[in-house]
Amino acid sequence: MVQTPVKIFTLQEFLELPETKPASEYDQGYSYQKPMPQGEHSVIQSELVAALNTALKPSARAFTELRCIFGEQVIVPDLAVFIQERIPLTQTGRIANRFELAPDWLIEILSPQQSQTRLTKKIVTSLAYGTQMGWLIDPQEQAVLVYTPDPPIQVIDRPADYLPTPTFAQNFVLSIETLFAWLTPS
Repeated sequence: MVQTPVKIFTLQEFLELPETKPASEYDQGYSYQKPMPQGEHSVIQSELVAALNTALKPSARAFTELRCIFGEQVIVPDLAVFIQERIPLTQTGRIANRFELAPDWLIEILSPQQSQTRLTKKIVTSLAYGTQMGWLIDPQEQAVLVYTPDPPIQVIDRPADYLPTPTFAQNFVLSIETLFAWLTPS
């Protein structure tokens, strides 16, 4: 089942709608509800957010399913990573609920019901708004498409290959083999 768009007229009208479960996203007048995460997706997402936060904090932080609003777009990436200086804060210094900016690093995990084209468009649009890197993880192919503003898309799919990371995340090291080993119960 591919995501079916629902026509919404303005970004403001979308933002006034009640939250949905799973989350809905907005792109140029249309709303798309994300599919419900399943086993492989959930395992990769939870293991990856823990590994990222262990490696990156306090200089950066990974968030799961965080609504990001920028341009004429509302996205809810599987993982959104922000460098510390760009994390919105309240007046009391706590992390804000509303993030009105693109993430520094956007990570999506392809589910069987999702359109790879829509996810690619989300990543490419985010790059135009300041995202440094996007990963599109494909569990079926055991590959990761890596998007950056300059070089062409890279396909990382050999078990021994290490995934590139944004400059601020050089301490985070992850091979294809390790990423997809998380799908095997230990």
